[in-house]
Amino acid sequence: MTNPTVENLVIIGSGPAGYTAAIYAGRANLKPVVFEGFQAGGLPGGQLMTTTEVENFPGFPQGITGPELMDLMKAQAERWGAELYTEDVISVDLSQRPFTVRSEEREIKTHSLIIATGATAKRLGLPNEHAFWSRGISACAICDGATPIFHGAELAVIGAGDSAAEESIYLTKYGSKVNLLVRSEQMRASKAMQDRVLSNPKIHVHWNTEVVDVFGDGHMDGVKIRNNKTGEESILQARGLFYAIGHTPNTALFKEQIELDEVGYIATKHGSPETSLEGVFAAGDVQDREYRQAITAAGSGCAAALLAERWLSSNGLIQEFHQQLASAVNELETQPVAKKTEAEQAAEFDLQATRHEGGYALRKLFHESTRLLLVKYVAPGCGPCHTLKPILNKVVDEFDDKIHFIEIDIDKDRDIAENAGVTGTPTIQLFKNKELLKEVKGVKQKSEYRQLIESNL
Repeated sequence: MTNPTVENLVIIGSGPAGYTAAIYAGRANLKPVVFEGFQAGGLPGGQLMTTTEVENFPGFPQGITGPELMDLMKAQAERWGAELYTEDVISVDLSQRPFTVRSEEREIKTHSLIIATGATAKRLGLPNEHAFWSRGISACAICDGATPIFHGAELAVIGAGDSAAEESIYLTKYGSKVNLLVRSEQMRASKAMQDRVLSNPKIHVHWNTEVVDVFGDGHMDGVKIRNNKTGEESILQARGLFYAIGHTPNTALFKEQIELDEVGYIATKHGSPETSLEGVFAAGDVQDREYRQAITAAGSGCAAALLAERWLSSNGLIQEFHQQLASAVNELETQPVAKKTEAEQAAEFDLQATRHEGGYALRKLFHESTRLLLVKYVAPGCGPCHTLKPILNKVVDEFDDKIHFIEIDIDKDRDIAENAGVTGTPTIQLFKNKELLKEVKGVKQKSEYRQLIESNL
């Protein structure tokens, strides 16, 4: 009889590949364990968490944002019994069976494995890149493009593919002008995306252009660029620089354990997600150098799950978990909220409540609250903000009646975000007695937020 302490299948990674594999494996009663990731290799949900409109995924004729699509896939995986952990895998042992997968929180034995760890956005390594990261430089236009500092400002995007084209178009909603910096004489983006870029009057394409460095005083003020044909250097005034320059496969965990190709992608059999090791499959961008699309990643995730089930069955290793279906619940789903007048907000405001939203509540609490104020700044469609929401919600619940928690949408309350000096989302600020105690950017572990609150109560 199969040892019940050994899982049928572990899936490392989320995104279209990981979630689709989880859906198919769940429907096959395999009860897959999914490590979504946390900070290693990017966001849970993959690169689509930093994508604006997804217009080519079948079934959404009007388009859908990347985070919304990932939320739906995640909910569907959970509905079919997948066990999801928002944790990074820190080590994998493929030298003996069953395989061992470890995170900081747990160690799991598994008969089969699907690797869907994706790829991570590259950086340029400019001399001042670190100094101006999140102070003008960003690899996520959808996360940071709506920050007040970029409104009405001149912006720049580096890249030549679909991502660069898409981010340039998105940023025209906020910037006065968007400079697209292309290293060669042509773009790699699809013809449809090229047409949209070239016909947009707010986008200026700079051909044969490389970035040398960025400069500024505290916040980025501009970009030093070079024409790689003439060698001429010049200054481009820009308050924001957004990277869209490609990716590196997230395969460090698997080096010398399975076969990788010459640039680090997992090598799979032609037309199959099978790797060099039986029972181990790879899906999505971690093994796809050519297409790198959401739909091809999802397709490879489907194939990996089907082959994993077939392999487990042929080796007599399957332990089936029959389940009663519950309705899908998407904990990250954003509920539409009608804009309220100040009088309506005043009538509904409750000083004793822990949770609040919007600038009106923040202003009232800033002057009247005797509690610790935890202010979260988010942007519309921001992938990291989606990731942070369930993490921070659990922490806030622990300190109910002891703190005031206020969520600020930086697009709706631009003046609040500007006065607070917010330069990217998500950002957490902690106030007490009208004094800023601490600012935390990005997504952190629950324990870090918990300790931050406890140490200031």
